Amino acid sequence: MKKLSTLLSAIPDCQCYGNKDILISTLQFDSRKVTEKNTLYIAQKGTQVDGHQFINKAIAQGATAIVCETLPENRSENCTYIQVKNAATALGELASAFYDFPSRKITLVGVTGTNGKTTTVTLLYHLFMSLGYPTGLISTIVNKINHVEIPALHTTPDALALNQLLNEMVVAGCEFCFMEVSSHAIVQQRVAGVHFAGGVFSNITHDHLDFHQTFANYIKAKQQFFEMLPNTAFALTNVDDKNGKIMVQSTKAKVYTYSLRTGADFKGKIKDNSFNGLTCEFNGTEVYFKLCGKFNAYNLLAIYGTALLLGMKEDEVLLAMSKLEGASGRFQTLRDHRNRTFIVDYAHTPDALKNVLSTIKDILENSADVITVVGCGGDRDALKRPVMAETACTLSNKVILTSDNPRTEDPHKILADMEVGIPVAFKQHVLTIENRREAIKTACHLLPDNGVLLIAGKGHETYQEINGVRGHFDDVEEINKILNME
Repeated sequence: MKKLSTLLSAIPDCQCYGNKDILISTLQFDSRKVTEKNTLYIAQKGTQVDGHQFINKAIAQGATAIVCETLPENRSENCTYIQVKNAATALGELASAFYDFPSRKITLVGVTGTNGKTTTVTLLYHLFMSLGYPTGLISTIVNKINHVEIPALHTTPDALALNQLLNEMVVAGCEFCFMEVSSHAIVQQRVAGVHFAGGVFSNITHDHLDFHQTFANYIKAKQQFFEMLPNTAFALTNVDDKNGKIMVQSTKAKVYTYSLRTGADFKGKIKDNSFNGLTCEFNGTEVYFKLCGKFNAYNLLAIYGTALLLGMKEDEVLLAMSKLEGASGRFQTLRDHRNRTFIVDYAHTPDALKNVLSTIKDILENSADVITVVGCGGDRDALKRPVMAETACTLSNKVILTSDNPRTEDPHKILADMEVGIPVAFKQHVLTIENRREAIKTACHLLPDNGVLLIAGKGHETYQEINGVRGHFDDVEEINKILNME
């Protein structure tokens, strides 16, 4: 239980109407979850629903205090009303105060960018655990408190769930936490009131324009994360990305850089790249890593820089990093007795797909066939669909277009959008097979000895969502079934 006046100290610009001295037992922003007395209900104006419409319902179900942007015309005498300019921001700040500011009691580092977030935070988690530090993880795939796994419902949890999770990490003795920070979460103020010790920028490419509308808005969303960092934090940015410096131009944090191409605080160079791993030189020291690909060299360089900025010893960091395995569904590789290579990757943007296929081509030196199975998600940015198909065709010998997660969209419409991007001269090398299982089977049958099959788009996901219904589906599992039958 917290006194309302104590919570309101986190949002000093609010206007309070009623008794500030009441006790609050829980916070809710979904009126359906208001089930007990002494609840503080935060009415947010969402993209689909306006929480102000459910204020009376929340009061009827036990809410004794309401945070809102617009005061109701008829107010209950038994309820305290708090008017704020932005309820989403207030929710984050109140949630932080309710859980006694957990982000200030743990060293929290956020990673943002289009590609590489999951791999970077996952490897940072494993790195710090291997160095002996109790560590938390908040990622697209899973959340972890030391060794305890908690399912991840969103890339970045809502403000209430986030602060509750951070508080549980503090209680469990975690000293560090590494989390993905999505552009949606930044715009929706899910990280408002959260204290970050550092922020990392990976890269930014075409994605999420269904939500942000323009690429400029997408860039601005990422910038906002660095603008919220305090002057005690660090901001580590990839200066090989043309927007790397723009990301941190308004931050109060101390800026550090990493690069594979130019001078930087953390300078890397790829010495050797194969399916077996990478040999790189980081700030003059040569190290072997189990991960492969130029894109992973960037991820590893960001991890190296972050660890050193957090005070870790360089020799211990590099030794531990050399033992790290990749994240599930991120360039996950399987081999068979015919020397064929099967790669499952989450690549679901044109740039990510280009990175993965370019890595395959670089390793093969164009000496083997590459077949790509790829689709695009429904109810998401449709502009990237033809670009995804064109990218796959440009860097593959054969392409099979198939369903990803159609969600509520017609899969035929998604595939038709993709087919627009097929180069005319390449059409004879493209098949369209809507059923993903059949597409993977066909690709395996077509793959010659020594060939490489890339199955892109779903990566770690173990489901496929069709007509709004999720059913079990795992790309790695499908490949193993086929290989076990051969």
